[in-house]
Amino acid sequence: MSFSSLGLNAELLRAVADAGYSEPSPIQAKAIPACLEGRDVLAAAQTGTGKTAGFTLPILQRLSANHYDRNRPVRALILTPTRELAAQIGESVDKYGKYLNPRLKSDVVYGGVKINPQMMRLRGGVDILVACPGRLLDLVGQNAVKLDRVETLVLDEADRMLDMGFMRDVRKILNLLPKKRQNLLFSATFSKEIRELTSTLLSDPVSIDVAPRNTAAETVSQSVYKADKKVKPALLIHLIKQHNWRQVLVFTATKHMANRVTQHLQKADITAAAIHGNKSQGARTSALAGFKSGEIEVLVATDVAARGIDIAHLPNVINFELPNTPADYVHRIGRTGRAGASGQAVSLVAPDERDQLRQIERLISKSIKVAEAEGFDPNAGHAEMADSRAGTPPPRGNRNGGPRRDSRSADAGDKPARRRRPRSRSAGRSE
Repeated sequence: MSFSSLGLNAELLRAVADAGYSEPSPIQAKAIPACLEGRDVLAAAQTGTGKTAGFTLPILQRLSANHYDRNRPVRALILTPTRELAAQIGESVDKYGKYLNPRLKSDVVYGGVKINPQMMRLRGGVDILVACPGRLLDLVGQNAVKLDRVETLVLDEADRMLDMGFMRDVRKILNLLPKKRQNLLFSATFSKEIRELTSTLLSDPVSIDVAPRNTAAETVSQSVYKADKKVKPALLIHLIKQHNWRQVLVFTATKHMANRVTQHLQKADITAAAIHGNKSQGARTSALAGFKSGEIEVLVATDVAARGIDIAHLPNVINFELPNTPADYVHRIGRTGRAGASGQAVSLVAPDERDQLRQIERLISKSIKVAEAEGFDPNAGHAEMADSRAGTPPPRGNRNGGPRRDSRSADAGDKPARRRRPRSRSAGRSE
């Protein structure tokens, strides 16, 4: 099957070819025709399946085919849970719509940056708006944007929006939209609340489930290295240097640990940067751009901040700490092995993480092989963790293995909302 068989126009096909794609992914093959017909769509789709093009391409075609309104009301609204994912979708809209004439105008809005520039940009109107829920409501409250002309609504990663406490804001946004519109919902999992939302939001939807959920791509090799917390940083450095790994995405459970791991890598002359909720948006954008270009070898990220990291041939994912939720393991390692490419996922597992490992293995219905780090001396690892200021062994009770995981140091959204105290309106808008 080719993209030309899906009913896309010549301008979009040209942009797709420029991007290097010749055959649609399974979700694209099913979603694009349904979207072009104006049908509602309910898709079980994880990051890395090609779903972004699955909805941006038909949206661009449907909007460009209709009459042009020089006031440019928002006609397509795409809601996402995080800044990085919003930016990624915005890039896709620009990439695929570059040959349309007249060109559609798009914009991306999210929190963490000043609101006034966003308000100024929206004054000129916008055809396609990609937004995080909290900032969008702020802009609506400032009368900077109206949503009464929306023709297509996309809820991307609906399950993650639920986990991050955005569903209340999403429901408020739904009340601002026209009753008659096309609705496209993408979610990796379908909880009771998500199913309730779909029953009221979607009308006779086309259901798409192109791959079993909670499974990793067959092209991803998975392995475990057992290591005490105190030697994990040294083991991580050893593996990266021994195998000469480049473009390594490392996951930690907390923002604090992401910073610590980054510091250890930098001291070992490995170019590294951290990306998490405490970083400014400028720092996050710069780190991601450096990682994509190869200037930064290792990107250390928390789960929430990593949403939207989309690199076609990312070769290495390392779990410095296992996630608390087994499904997040699948999301993490799904960053590699995309579009048929090979990749590897490595997990450093401490004794107190063995139960988490067992839960992950039950979820994916397979045992993950245990590997040995050839040439690694755990005692040398302890030495590397010594107090660098004095060059002496660490004192008793040091915390070089990282703090206990608690909600005070966790990244906003690292744990499902149900495990935390209810978010206030402002807290839910951190993205």
